Amino acid sequence: MTVPAASGAHHGHPHPRETLDRCALQAQLRGDPMLGTAFPANRLLLVEQPGAWGRGGLRNSHFDRTTADALEARAHVAGMRLLAIRRPGRTPRGAPRRWAVADCRPGRESLRWGRYDDDAELLDLPLDGSTGVRHEAPIYLVCAHSKHDTCCALRGRPVAAALAAERPGRIWECSHVGGERFAANVLVLPAGLLYGRVLPFAAPEFVEATERGEVVGALLRGRIGLKPVAQAALAFAYEHLAIRRADALRVLGVGGVREGEATVRVRGPHGLVDVTVRIERMRGERLTCAQPGSGAFWAFRPVGAAAVEID
Repeated sequence: MTVPAASGAHHGHPHPRETLDRCALQAQLRGDPMLGTAFPANRLLLVEQPGAWGRGGLRNSHFDRTTADALEARAHVAGMRLLAIRRPGRTPRGAPRRWAVADCRPGRESLRWGRYDDDAELLDLPLDGSTGVRHEAPIYLVCAHSKHDTCCALRGRPVAAALAAERPGRIWECSHVGGERFAANVLVLPAGLLYGRVLPFAAPEFVEATERGEVVGALLRGRIGLKPVAQAALAFAYEHLAIRRADALRVLGVGGVREGEATVRVRGPHGLVDVTVRIERMRGERLTCAQPGSGAFWAFRPVGAAAVEID
């Protein structure tokens, strides 16, 4: 049995199967916490590249390697994360390739798109969001980077297909976003909310809640660009304050770590709240499918919240 072609480049490879030793299943059985695991960049450069990606994503694809290296360096200097993207299923032959610049900073959220023909064109692309056509509708990036970890493809591709059935043209498979053991991982742009353990059958409810401007708390890993403790505190505040609107809360500051705990100040519709987050070092087996064995990770566990009295 072979994998059905995705982006026209998956023929001849064995179909991965869910087994007891997969990292995503092992993490679920351990109860690995997802809060605070979104990556630190709050701006992204997305580059459409159909076909197969190697472990290095765009650098190991049909995209010119030298150009990919230079583009990744440019993005790094600009404080951006570079992700390869492709359409779920087959990409029509000769279809123009697209790029996008996403700004996920609170209050500055935007998504701008453009097209390119030659790889080298992107070396002259302004990365400050000053060019491209602005699109208001959110898009969904689903990590399906099989060469980085099998679970990303195994769980990601069915979710990408299910979401594409709900929002055609606004779903993209993407290269590695981190946290493969939380697959399927879905990044909503330009909101910057990263979700894990998304399931195909939940696709309709997931997109409907997202497009009402709500946070899907049970699946939230964090908001990209924030410190891990701030991500965890923000997620806890949504639940503790019974707030569903994603834009109703904002992190104002993060205190230092004392005795394994940090305090994060959050502003909400009814005032300021200090959330206490406990930081723990944990160990687990098979944190990735690609590198089996024991490993360590940080866990961020909110343990309480208190209203801030202003004199």
